[in-house]
This record gives sequence, C-alpha cells and structure tokens, in this order.
Amino acid sequence: QVQLVESGGGSVQSGGSLSLSCSASGYNLEYATVGWFRQVPGKGQERVSCISALDGSIDYGLFVKGRFTMSRDLGKNSVDLQMNNLNPEDTAVYYCALYTSDWMRPCREYQSYEYSYWGQGTQVTVSS
Repeated sequence: QVQLVESGGGSVQSGGSLSLSCSASGYNLEYATVGWFRQVPGKGQERVSCISALDGSIDYGLFVKGRFTMSRDLGKNSVDLQMNNLNPEDTAVYYCALYTSDWMRPCREYQSYEYSYWGQGTQVTVSS
C-alpha cells in the first residue's frame, strides 16, 4: 500500500523559510514523478513544482520565481521542498502527489488528476 506523508508545514513571517518533506512508504521515490501542489480555500489547486521520472528535471510554477527548491532525499525516500522568501500569498495547504502511470513525459504536462496518490497535506501560513 502506497502512502505519502507531508511534514514541515507551520507558521512563519513574511520573508521566512520552511522546508517541507514528502515521505513515501510502499513506493520508491528515487525515480518517481512527484508533484507538490497547494490549495487555498475557495481557490483552485495550483501546482508548485514537480520532478520528472523521465529525466530528473524539475519544473516550478511561475509564481515560485526562484524562491523554492525541490529535491530528492534518497536516504529518507522523500521529496523535499525548500521554500525561502515566503510571502502571505504562499499561505495554503501543501500536498505532495505521486504519478505512477507508465506513460512518461515531462512532469509539467501532467494534470493533477493524473497523479495516483496524494498525501494528507500540511498547512503553511505566512503572516505579513
């Protein structure tokens, strides 16, 4: 059984940093396509970043603007998201998701419904 668990959320002031982690059980993330998404109540879901199984490339949402870094931690079987220079617009519940289909392409092309497994989410709150 595949399970994803996010951790590392919390509350910070504008300009601060948080490091999120998405740990997996039942699936090896070393060569997996994993996405980070965020959801604000009353707004649509937004893809933050993703890492492709195809070639290991990482794609970020335009709003990231160099502030976030996604990476794999092979020792922990996790995919992490380091978020710097946070602002109140980054306040959301952050989810990680795992794509398991055999149809490989750059992860920026995947829609959220194509991801097979989702974590429970972790709240990130940024105050001004």
